[in-house]
Amino acid sequence: MEPRRTKYYLNKQDSKHLGVCSGLADYTGIDALWIRLGFVILTISFGWPLIAYYAIGWLAQSKPTGLYDNVEEEKFWQGVRANPARSARDVRASFRDLDRRLADVELFYTSRNTQLADEIEALR
Repeated sequence: MEPRRTKYYLNKQDSKHLGVCSGLADYTGIDALWIRLGFVILTISFGWPLIAYYAIGWLAQSKPTGLYDNVEEEKFWQGVRANPARSARDVRASFRDLDRRLADVELFYTSRNTQLADEIEALR
């Protein structure tokens, strides 16, 4: 079974301890430094985020190797997780543009183009 790209995973490759903050960075697209800094500030202020950190580190799965083919794909899936409606709108716009371009090509080749017809006949 292929791993889901919209699921949270621990990132053990870029981790400092358990990979929770680097996993959150991968999941959200925010730099891991800012997430770690926010976590330290919350831990100093309240104390309970340390318990949550270890719970997440124990419960979450490690990121599978080769989850994304390239950086572009990783950025796309981060966008999907951050704002699914915007991602769907962008994909829909891309398909609309492709459909329009394909219709233009189809119109060109199916219209009565005497020069093109003469070239095709010359090739026969």
